[in-house]
Amino acid sequence: MIPAQFDYVRATSAEHALQLLGEHGDDAKLLAGGHSLLPMMKLRLAMPSVLIDIAGLPDLSGVRRDGDDVVIGALTKHGELAASEILEREAPLVAHAAGLVGDPQIRHRGTIGGSLAHADPAADLPSALLASDGWLELQGPEGTRRVAVDDFFTGYFETVLQPDELVVAIGTPRRMGAGWGYEKFTRRANDWGIVTVATVGGRVALGNMGPTSLRARATEQALARGASIPDAAELAAEGTEPVTDLHADGEYRSHLARVLTRRALTRAAG
Repeated sequence: MIPAQFDYVRATSAEHALQLLGEHGDDAKLLAGGHSLLPMMKLRLAMPSVLIDIAGLPDLSGVRRDGDDVVIGALTKHGELAASEILEREAPLVAHAAGLVGDPQIRHRGTIGGSLAHADPAADLPSALLASDGWLELQGPEGTRRVAVDDFFTGYFETVLQPDELVVAIGTPRRMGAGWGYEKFTRRANDWGIVTVATVGGRVALGNMGPTSLRARATEQALARGASIPDAAELAAEGTEPVTDLHADGEYRSHLARVLTRRALTRAAG
C-alpha cells in the first residue's frame, strides 16, 4: 500500500504548528509517532496533502507534578510513560496501560497525545485516562482550553479537537496508594483489546464496547450504593453498544465486559 502524494513540513514550535494548520486547514494532518496516521494513509483512509511533523518539539514531552495533578506532555512516548517513576507512584493505571500498547517498537515511537487524538475505542490509553478522571489541554489560535476526557470523545475516531487545534498536555489526578485495576482481553499478544476495563477511585471505563471509550455508569452507581463487586460487575454492559466483527459478536463482548470488570474491581480492592 502506498499513500497518496503529500508535502512534508517540520514545525519548530507549537505556535508554528498552529500557523501551518491555519494555512492548510483540513488538508493538513499532524504527525507525531505516526503509528495511527500512517497505516490509514497507506490504506487511503486518510489522504492529507500536507503532513506537519511535530515530533521534535521539546516543550511537549515529559511527566511532571503540578499541584494535585500529574501532567504529561502530549508528545511523551508510551515507553516513557510505562517507565515513569512519577506515574508509577502517583498514576500507576496510566503507566500500566501504556506498557501494554502494541509492541516495543510502537511504544518507542507512539505518543499519548496521538493515541488520544486518534480516538480508537479499542485503544488502551483512552480508557485508562477516562477511568482516571483525566483532562486534555488543547491549544488553538484563540489560546488554550481544558477538556475533561469524559467530554473529549464524540464517536468512532472523532473528538472535540478542532482542525486548527493540537493536544499539548494531558493531566490526571495524583492517586498515591489508590487501588486500581486494568484488564485487557486479546486474541494474541500486542493485539487491540477485544474488550478492556480500567478502574480507579470508583470509576470504571470500558474499551471497545461502543463508538468511544465509555463509563460503566450502572456499575459505578451500584458500587456507590454498596453493592458487592460481583453484583456491580454484572451491570457493566448496560447502556453499551458493542459491535459485532470478525473478532467477537456483541453478546460475547458484553460477557467479557462483565467478567473483566469483576476482575479489575477485585484487583483494585486488593
